[in-house]
Amino acid sequence: MGKGQLHPSETSWHTDAQTGARVRQITSAAGIHHHPFFFVPAHDRGMRYTFFASHRSGYAQLYAELRDSGQLLQLTDHPDLIPWSLHPTRDGRHLLFTTERGAHRLDMATLQEDLLFPFPKQTDRVEGMVGAAMGTTTLSYDDRTWAIPLRRAGRSTMLFIDLQRQTTHEAFDNDIIGHPQFCPDDPELIFYAGPMTDRLWIGSVDGRRHERLYQRESDQQWITHESWIPGTMELAFVDWPRGMQAIHVHTSARRWVTHFPAWHAYPDTLGQTFVCDTNFPDTGMHTFAARGQPSEGRLLCQSQATSIGTHWKGPFPYNHGPVKVFAPQHTHPHPRFSPDGRWVIFTSDRSGYAQLYECEVP
Repeated sequence: MGKGQLHPSETSWHTDAQTGARVRQITSAAGIHHHPFFFVPAHDRGMRYTFFASHRSGYAQLYAELRDSGQLLQLTDHPDLIPWSLHPTRDGRHLLFTTERGAHRLDMATLQEDLLFPFPKQTDRVEGMVGAAMGTTTLSYDDRTWAIPLRRAGRSTMLFIDLQRQTTHEAFDNDIIGHPQFCPDDPELIFYAGPMTDRLWIGSVDGRRHERLYQRESDQQWITHESWIPGTMELAFVDWPRGMQAIHVHTSARRWVTHFPAWHAYPDTLGQTFVCDTNFPDTGMHTFAARGQPSEGRLLCQSQATSIGTHWKGPFPYNHGPVKVFAPQHTHPHPRFSPDGRWVIFTSDRSGYAQLYECEVP
C-alpha cells in the first residue's frame, strides 16, 4: 500500500431505526477513520471528493473518496503526518496539510506535493488530544490564505501563508492559539480559540485587529465549539450544556441560537440550519434553525458513537489550569453538512472501529 493506490468502494447502506433516514457507510477497513474536525470541510465545493484520514496502513494517512465511483484514493505517505490538519481547497484543486516538518500542499490532479513552509526547529506542540493539540488549520473562503497556529517557547502565534504569492507572515500572540476559523463573509477576518478560560478571540490577517471577542460571565460558564454563521457576521459558540449563543463580531450584539444542548454544531453553507451531535445524554444528531428565535433540535439520526470524554459530564474543569483528559476525537461524530446540503457527514465507532458515514437530509 502507498500513495496513489486505489481501493475499491467500501460503501454500504442502512436505514436509521428511529427516523428512517438513509445512511451510507463510506469506509469499512479495520482501523481508525475520521473526516476533518467539524469546522473544516470534508468536501470540495463541487463534491468530487470526500476527504478523510485513515489508519488502515498502521498509521494515519490522508485519503479521498472519489464520489463518482466510490473508490478510495490514498493521497499521502508521511510517517509524521498531523491528521487533523487537513484542509481541502474549495475549488478541489489542492489538499493542504501539515507534518511535524512543515506545511504541505498536494495537487489533486497529479498528487505532487510542495513544502510551502518548513517549520522552524524550535517549534513545539501543545500536549494532549483536544483543542490546540489537534493541529487544526483554516483556509480563507477565497482559497487564498492558509492559517496555521505555531508554538515556540510556550507562546503561540498564527502563521499566514498567501497561497497565490507564496509569501508568509506571522501575527498575534497568546498563551494558546487553536481551532482557527476564517470568516465566511470576510477573508481578512479570523477567529481562534485562546485558553479555555478566555476562549473567544478575533483578528485580521494583517494583525491590525486582535482582540478578545467575549469574556465569559462566570468561572462555571463553559465556552467551546465555535462556528461562524454565514451571512450574519456572527460567531456562534456552544455554552455547554445550556445551548448555543451567537455574537456579532462588529457590534458585540449577542443572542441565544438554541437552548438545545448541542455539543459539536455547525451550520449549512447558507447559514440557515445547524446540525449537531449530543452527549450526556447522547440523543442522536439533530438540526435546528441558525436564525430567528431560539429553536429546539429535530432528530436527524443516531450516530451510535462512543463519544469518549467523561469530563463533559461534570462542571467546567479547567479553572485551575490544563487538565489531562481522555477524549479520542475519532470517537466523536463531529457532524457537518455537505456543500449541497443533501448530506451530513459524521464519524462513528459503532462497529468497533471508527468509520465514516453520511446521512441523507430529509
